[in-house]
Amino acid sequence: MRLVRGVAVAALTGCVVPVASPAQDAPAYAIEDAFPSLEFRRPVDLQSPRDGSNRLFVVEQDGVIRVFDNDPGVAVSNVFLDLRERVNRDGNEMGLLGLAFPGDFARSKTFYVDYTASKMLRRITRVSRLTVGPYPNAADVASELAVIEIAQPWSNHNGGQVAFGPDGMLYIAMGDGGSGGDPRGSAQDLSSLLGKILRLDVSRHPYTIPADNPFRGNRDGHKEEIFAYGLRNPWRLSFDRETGRLWAGDVGQVTWEEINIIESGKNYGWDCREGFHDYEPADQRSPDCGQARDLRDPAWAYGRDQGISVTGGYVYRGSALPDLRGWYVYADYGSGRVWALRVGDDGAAENRLLVDTNVLISSLGCDEAGEVYICAHDPSNEPTRIYRLVAE
Repeated sequence: MRLVRGVAVAALTGCVVPVASPAQDAPAYAIEDAFPSLEFRRPVDLQSPRDGSNRLFVVEQDGVIRVFDNDPGVAVSNVFLDLRERVNRDGNEMGLLGLAFPGDFARSKTFYVDYTASKMLRRITRVSRLTVGPYPNAADVASELAVIEIAQPWSNHNGGQVAFGPDGMLYIAMGDGGSGGDPRGSAQDLSSLLGKILRLDVSRHPYTIPADNPFRGNRDGHKEEIFAYGLRNPWRLSFDRETGRLWAGDVGQVTWEEINIIESGKNYGWDCREGFHDYEPADQRSPDCGQARDLRDPAWAYGRDQGISVTGGYVYRGSALPDLRGWYVYADYGSGRVWALRVGDDGAAENRLLVDTNVLISSLGCDEAGEVYICAHDPSNEPTRIYRLVAE
């Protein structure tokens, strides 16, 4: 059953790069219940191990990962991993937030998770490695080995996505530590891991610094794990399967939501800028903003008339929606809108509204074939569904 529908329309306002409108005969899209017999509680991530098994794994914020066959008629999901006793869910944004499978998962049976925990009365982000047990649909919870732990001063802005790049490195999205306005100036502070995209070589435990990380060997106290910085709360990042380009949605403060194309060593502006604009009030910007140079503009930004919290997505590489191939599909948590964005080599952007839904979109995901799915939250925290993006 298809629940909501929409038609591709002209690009929204708020971007300063050239924009082209989609063709008038662009197809309409909808979302439909992908697995009518399954329900999930606060799903925040959907991943495919891309191991030929055609399974999907859904991360529930309370600390459970569920696995099931990618079949609309599937009747049951299995608990793949239960970390509820280790996950700290005190804040609305805290919890089990990310799952990543390395390229050799079919052989190694290892995978990685990102969650908030407590340690010595402090909040922390913990990224851990675990292994699958003797049964393929059940992880060995006792196998957990922490890769990195990072103190979180407040309960919000935890980032939480982990993803393996085409280079085999593990990328970690870290928010600025929370509160509002980045009061510690963490995103611009290269001695802090907060407000950054980190890049680790996890081929040896716990990790090593890749030789080409931009701040490796720096003697100014810069953290060598940093790949990119100047981010507020990067909520969902992903690699384009064909080009290797890294995309991230960055949740704004009060005015602008961003989509960024992440590159090594680049500064994405927070808290000096929000979207394409200086962050106001000026006296609340980080002291480091006075020396900040070459701030990288977002690929796209939209205002609060369109949504309140961006949900980063995926470049579509499936076959069921050929009109979207090569477009970055993303959404907004508050408005329920789903868009597609295409950015040319010259930076010119084209943005299309695909569907205006009535669901709180917490995350997007892709299956083994590259088709796009949508994770939804319920405002009363009741069980919800996983949806599939389809053509009308």
